[in-house]
Amino acid sequence: MSDGVKIDPRTLPIPQSISPEAQATLKRLVRDDGVPFNAVHTLPASDDHDGWRHLQAAVAQNYGAAQEGLAASLRARIETINVGDAVVHVATAADAAASEFAYIDLHGGALVFGGGENCRLTAGKQADLHGLICYGVDYRMPPDHPYPAALDDCMATYRYVLARHAPDKIVIGGRSAGGNLAAAMVLRARAEGLPLPAALVLLSPELDLTESGDSFQVNRTVDVVLPQPLMPVNLLYAGGADLADPYLSPLFGDFTQGFAPTFLQSGTRDLFLSNAVRMHRALRRAEVPVELHVFEAMPHGGFMGAPEDAELSGEVVRFMRQWLKRD
Repeated sequence: MSDGVKIDPRTLPIPQSISPEAQATLKRLVRDDGVPFNAVHTLPASDDHDGWRHLQAAVAQNYGAAQEGLAASLRARIETINVGDAVVHVATAADAAASEFAYIDLHGGALVFGGGENCRLTAGKQADLHGLICYGVDYRMPPDHPYPAALDDCMATYRYVLARHAPDKIVIGGRSAGGNLAAAMVLRARAEGLPLPAALVLLSPELDLTESGDSFQVNRTVDVVLPQPLMPVNLLYAGGADLADPYLSPLFGDFTQGFAPTFLQSGTRDLFLSNAVRMHRALRRAEVPVELHVFEAMPHGGFMGAPEDAELSGEVVRFMRQWLKRD
């Protein structure tokens, strides 16, 4: 008896059911031979620390080129502070009346990329979008700082924010790897007796470092942004810890003891789709308020500026206003 479904080689067309801008993004990320550009890269082995450092430098350059011009468009005022071992970029929206509300933003990047200037600019962008104070956590990363350094930095920042904002005025959010840390923060805050935030925003979240979900096979190479699993990165980040530990894979946490109302987002072509789907069911079973938004043909992280991305931002703004009880 077969243990799976055999799929004949075939080309998956760009769907006509999405915006022209989204179609253009999917086309741009695939070579003429139909192979996603991101699928031709090979990640270093988890013990090749020099290889990871070189890759981190190259990715930082790519992030910088992609965000060129963003700084000039930001209206928020940004200052950088140290909270324990964590570097935190504090972005304050131009509307000073919003100072009671806080958003803790945890950047994506597979738990090894996305810090520095990218993190700082993202904090400013979130402050502008939501009209509040955003704390962008520039958490420490492997290979020099494996788990639990990043989560420790996030928790130090949460305590700092709690000393300045009421918990019902705080939202924690993150995309991809940031979604992992955001969910792990809530589990750890509950375990340490800290008040939980008003809500949680998880965008294409990396909630299962064991990569046990169906979409890790079904959407492999179909996701043009994240076409391959990230196990070498996961092992690098874990530094020998059990990948199934809920602080590394929050999907396996116990949500029956309390959890924050949660916004989950993914796409039908997202490698991490199973993470969002399974988290949604787990939170529903625990009777935690949760929304799941799955976008047609969207790969990991979105369409990079298509109308669907603006629609997603609008849904996040609505959700946050609801749970922060903002007018």
